[in-house]
Amino acid sequence: MVFTIINQYEKGVRFRWGKYDTVLNPGFAWNIPFFHNIRTLDMRIKTVPIEPQEAMTKDNVPVKIAAVVYYKIVDPLKVVMSIADYNFAIGQYAQTAVRDVIGNNELDFVLSDRDKIALEIEKLVDEETKDWGVDVSAIKLQDIELPEDMKRAMAKQAEAEREKRATIILSEGEFLSANNYADAARKLSSIHGALHLRTLQTLATNVSAEDSPTHLWMLPTQIMKFFEKEGKK
Repeated sequence: MVFTIINQYEKGVRFRWGKYDTVLNPGFAWNIPFFHNIRTLDMRIKTVPIEPQEAMTKDNVPVKIAAVVYYKIVDPLKVVMSIADYNFAIGQYAQTAVRDVIGNNELDFVLSDRDKIALEIEKLVDEETKDWGVDVSAIKLQDIELPEDMKRAMAKQAEAEREKRATIILSEGEFLSANNYADAARKLSSIHGALHLRTLQTLATNVSAEDSPTHLWMLPTQIMKFFEKEGKK
């Protein structure tokens, strides 16, 4: 009789004369050589990387997509009895699911809603592999690579969009500025002497600047009124 240690994160499937005997929990497990055979399985979450592969979107744009599958064993007996290499099989089926899901969606949706795309792929893979005794907990899209001409076109589109926003912001600022000037002019013209004071303030600001060549000569308002009266005669 031989004792086998099943670690805390493992489970074992014991066979007797080649036939299923029992599922072994963590701890000591005994077996008789040539009579028993034990296969231990790691119950922790595992990952399967999906190498970059080309897929065609619904609007006929070729993209290269890399992803990773996260799964764990939930039924050791099914894993042992139903499939020889579950890790390889999950990776292969995930590659097929990626191509299928990408082919059913347009490029804009693929780029803007990665989480939804990944969820669709996860559902397809999980639906297929649940009979294998594994549970696919998540699929993450790591990278989506576009053709070079598509990258350039998207860069030009983004630049045009930025210029459009800048033009709109500038025009809105000019519109608000014009309205403010118009309001100020109406208020100054409605108050007696306010427009003259504003003019004098502007002139004083310009003349007071250093090295200003401008010279300002002030005349009393009575003289200006005298010339106005003479001009009306």
